[in-house]
Amino acid sequence: MTFKQKVYFYYLQMIEERVNSIQKVLTDLKESAGNETKSTAGDKHEVGLAMLQIEQANTGSQLEDALNKRNALKMIDPDISSDFVINGSLIKTNNGYLFLSTALGKAEVDSEKIIALSPQSPLGQKLLGRKIGERVEINKTEYIIESIL
Repeated sequence: MTFKQKVYFYYLQMIEERVNSIQKVLTDLKESAGNETKSTAGDKHEVGLAMLQIEQANTGSQLEDALNKRNALKMIDPDISSDFVINGSLIKTNNGYLFLSTALGKAEVDSEKIIALSPQSPLGQKLLGRKIGERVEINKTEYIIESIL
């Protein structure tokens, strides 16, 4: 397995675990809401039910975000490489590896630090279409592209 494939599958597993975790929380909240509706404690009952509904809505939007990130990641073919930066590129820079995919944050794979960022992010936008040896700067930090996997 190539390093890029390891990075891809690491992030895919990470987002799958997040989706599963959020789905479990949502299921637990629905069960709690079902139990809450059986109670007839008046105002306290209404407040408790409202709080559960707010929590369900928040968790639902977290799930939607995680599913969107998973879908964006699944659209990437980790076996494709290019001479210039495209969505799905693993870019080695003077400041570590950048995985242009979706905003999934920092990780460590094979003792290498990686940041998964979205092509829509300011840095992602500047990197798209660049080639080895080119430089981009953001927030006074210069990134020199050393290789594109």
